[in-house]
Amino acid sequence: MQKLTREEKFMRAAIKAAKRGLAQGEVPIGAVVVYGDEVVARGYNRRAKLQLASAHAEMMAIDKACKKFHSWRLPEGCELYVTLEPCPMCMGASLNARVDKIYFGAYEQKGRSLTSELAEANLLNHKTEVFGGVLEKECAELLSGFFIAMRQKQKAEKEKEKNQEKK
Repeated sequence: MQKLTREEKFMRAAIKAAKRGLAQGEVPIGAVVVYGDEVVARGYNRRAKLQLASAHAEMMAIDKACKKFHSWRLPEGCELYVTLEPCPMCMGASLNARVDKIYFGAYEQKGRSLTSELAEANLLNHKTEVFGGVLEKECAELLSGFFIAMRQKQKAEKEKEKNQEKK
C-alpha cells in the first residue's frame, strides 16, 4: 500500500469530518486546522442544523482552533485543510485568523470562490499560501454524490405529490 503524503493524511481527516456532516443531512464539506503535525480543530457544514449562513466547515474549524489557542490570531504554522475550495467569507476568515497555508480538495465549479484572488490581494499584512486539488476526485465525488441523491429525492417527492393529486 502506498504511503499517504502529509497533505493527503490531513485531507482524509477533512473528508472524515465531511462524512460526519453528511450523516446529519448537511452538504458534505469538512475542514481541519493543523498545527505542527496535529489536527487541533475539526469542522463540517452545519448550516441546515444551525440555520446560520456562516456555519461553514472552515468557519467551524477556525472558530474551534481560535478557542483552543485563546486568540483570534492562530499561531504561525497553522494550516487549513478543506474538502472544497473556500468561499470568500471563509477565505476572509482564514486570512483574518492568519492561517499560513490552505489546502483544498475539489475546486468550486461555479467560479465563485475567488480563493487565489483574495490570497494574493495583499489585504492584510499576512500572506496565505493556497494549494488546490488535494484528493480532488474523492472530495468532488462526495459532493456530487450528495447532490445527485438530493435531486433524486426531490424528484421522487414531486412524483409522489403528483400521483396523490391524481387520486
